[in-house]
Amino acid sequence: MKLSRITLTIATAAALMTTAACGNSGGDPLSTKSSSSSGGAGAGGITVGSADFPESALLAEIYAGALKAKGVKVSTKLNIGAREVYIPALQDGSIDLIPEYTGVLAQYFDKNAKATDADGVYTELKAAVPGTLMVLDKSAAEDKDALVMKKSKADELGVKSIADLQGKSKDLVVGGPPEWKTRMTGLPGFKKIYGLEFKQFRPLDAGGPLTLQALKSGQIDAGDLFTTDPSIAENGLVALEDPKNMYAAQNVVPLITKSKSNPTIQGALNAVSAKLDTATLSALLKEVVSDKKDADVVAKEFLSKNNLG
Repeated sequence: MKLSRITLTIATAAALMTTAACGNSGGDPLSTKSSSSSGGAGAGGITVGSADFPESALLAEIYAGALKAKGVKVSTKLNIGAREVYIPALQDGSIDLIPEYTGVLAQYFDKNAKATDADGVYTELKAAVPGTLMVLDKSAAEDKDALVMKKSKADELGVKSIADLQGKSKDLVVGGPPEWKTRMTGLPGFKKIYGLEFKQFRPLDAGGPLTLQALKSGQIDAGDLFTTDPSIAENGLVALEDPKNMYAAQNVVPLITKSKSNPTIQGALNAVSAKLDTATLSALLKEVVSDKKDADVVAKEFLSKNNLG
């Protein structure tokens, strides 16, 4: 990650994020936190991974707790990194299960994915997933990338949607994860779908504290946050509308190594998906992000409330 030309405030936020990530995973972000019980998964049990943002780690803790309640031997590897890192980890057996999002995952496996509605995206995804992997039931919970601005900046420019940035983006600095340079959910998508090119792109993080701090301090004019993030409303920010559906449906879905799946594991994870909707996920994430509760504590409370753990 390049932090040149980013202020000391943002660099400090990066240090804080690293500390928080290590705290959530019980040490190094790639370390394994074991939570074992007998039976269920067969030799070696199930290793649940997460991407490097709070919602993914929270969902991983929920999956792990639900499996443990069914007698599955479980360990976790949290905050692994971006999709370009954790998909190979699934394929080489470093992890066995990870929470994912239907639209971006379909686009990852099939560059020609076209569907934008929830059911159409899920159908395309199931067809695109490699034979060694499988997705289980999608939940009603949805979390999309969003191009976010300060409300005052959006009002100044007179924009409510991404399309409104035509003729204005050339004067704006945009920030997001380094992967935005090549993903269709980033710079290539803005250019192809909306005809937008920005004055500058600053590689920051995936909907995390670097992007939030850069927006608040004016280091960037627009940035990538997630629609379930309570920080949007809490900081006077606004998510621009996406009239051309650059961001397809993004329902939360378990992605698992097929050889590790069995009826017990499928039943436990599908039961979690049945209880997750967007409002519930947003509320759970607020507890982690705004209220500073540990993700594993929030996960246990959710599972207990829904008789899943």
